[in-house]
Amino acid sequence: MPVVMPFTSALHKTWLRKAWLRIIILAVLLSAMAGCGNATIVGKWRMSGGSNATVWEFSQNGSLLIGNVRGRYRFGDQDRIKIETSFATTVYQIKISGDRMVLQEPGGSKLEFTRLKETQR
Repeated sequence: MPVVMPFTSALHKTWLRKAWLRIIILAVLLSAMAGCGNATIVGKWRMSGGSNATVWEFSQNGSLLIGNVRGRYRFGDQDRIKIETSFATTVYQIKISGDRMVLQEPGGSKLEFTRLKETQR
């Protein structure tokens, strides 16, 4: 029995190291995925509807400027984004593909945007 104990203990330590390594890797991946959603929305977006359509500006810190109205945004689960201003709080389904973004209220209206390049106003 004493011969088996050191071997079992060594296996247990190896298993624990691998388990902790997997947990750390998973945490890093989840953090990176959460950050990706935020990084892709940061910038200025013009709502479809002509040249004088409203510009929405998303900042890295979660603040938002819709025309002259300040607000906050936060990502939720299942591709949702919550936008809060002094006028309203709305949850949208969000889809971003390249320079196109669609915000859709569940069962409601759809807002379509195009990302503005730095040189555009």
